[in-house]
Amino acid sequence: MATPTTDPALARMIELDARLVQAARDIRVLAHLDWPIEVGRDFLTGWKNGSPRLPEIDYRPVDYAQEIAALQSVAEACDRGDPLGDYIHRTAQSYIIAARMMQSRGTPEFSALSGHLYAMPGDHIGWGDLTNLDAAQHFLDATDDFRACSFLGASEFHLTAEHVADRMRTECAAFFDRHTVDIVIDPKLPSKATAGARRINLRGGTRYSEMDIGQLLHHEAFVHTATILNGKEQPHIKSLGLGAPRTTGAQEGLATFAELITGTIDLARLRRVALRIKAVHQALEGADFIDIFRFFLDAGQNEQESCLSAMRVFRGGDVRGGVAFTKDVLYLEGLIIVHTFLRKAIQQGKSDFCHRFFAGRMTLGDVVALEPYFEAGTIAPPIYEPEWAKNRHCLAAHLLYAAFTDLLSLETADLSEFRRSEHI
Repeated sequence: MATPTTDPALARMIELDARLVQAARDIRVLAHLDWPIEVGRDFLTGWKNGSPRLPEIDYRPVDYAQEIAALQSVAEACDRGDPLGDYIHRTAQSYIIAARMMQSRGTPEFSALSGHLYAMPGDHIGWGDLTNLDAAQHFLDATDDFRACSFLGASEFHLTAEHVADRMRTECAAFFDRHTVDIVIDPKLPSKATAGARRINLRGGTRYSEMDIGQLLHHEAFVHTATILNGKEQPHIKSLGLGAPRTTGAQEGLATFAELITGTIDLARLRRVALRIKAVHQALEGADFIDIFRFFLDAGQNEQESCLSAMRVFRGGDVRGGVAFTKDVLYLEGLIIVHTFLRKAIQQGKSDFCHRFFAGRMTLGDVVALEPYFEAGTIAPPIYEPEWAKNRHCLAAHLLYAAFTDLLSLETADLSEFRRSEHI
């Protein structure tokens, strides 16, 4: 097996990877985009008083000139003919785009760079004709008959953040048996939760449901925290422990797939994902913050969640419309592509691909391209992997059955005709 001491080319790439980690470590996207929670509270006060006003957001300038230069130097030094060199190059370039995006907050360039880095509502999913907006509308139409029962009642949200944190601490302590992962309540957190390698933040002052606990565990802890922690434990390729912007689609897709396969996703969650895509599209078309707030409100969300959803759309954008953050477009696209990838991997006898997907933060293409480095041991297998991914026989059965049912058309079936399948 080639090692950094016996293979100069490998040693060079490991050196470039270390330089990449050093240059990228201070480029944090959400840290410079999230609004203070007070902005939402002030807006809702005005709304309830009958005089809503557009929020006022002051984007303080950020300068990433040094980081961009260092990342550009890394990217230019990579041998793109080698899969690992190409991976380092692409990762460096994604951080360059993210840095430039942060420097252009509030301007049309921000949306353009966000769309390039993540996706746009009108972008096609994979290799077909379906766009992200088409997929969102399909899921909304398909669940419209269930709309009345898709949102949990207020009485279902009876769990405090402290209770949820305690439940998650118990589960995480059992899962992360070689590391300590803290569950911290943050009353100023705009999102319901954020996950890092050693810490998961929960929004304080919010009531949660039982369904939320499962979603948070399988999405935030057992995917996001697990993949970044596994990446940080890599012996050589340390950038697998970064939350590189280019990996966002695959990671969010994997995390949402985890909710799906564990039965913790619900119609309300699925509709929220689809609604956000439509909201981003409307904001890019010129809808302002109040328009988007009303859109979520009309869709059935309460005032607080509608405000927080609108804040997600306009992070880094312009509350007057036309400039928006497009990251939320990725969740549905990511779910579809990850599901397709895993089915194809099982079909082609590559069950290890799902296992390797947890070795660090990477894209689906990385899992395929870096196969020689997994085989050689340069990239280590994951330390932490959720049970649904670890049990490959059950995962294979689920995915193969899903592939088979694609052959059956619901369009030609009618409920009244199912008596024909009876033998007596």
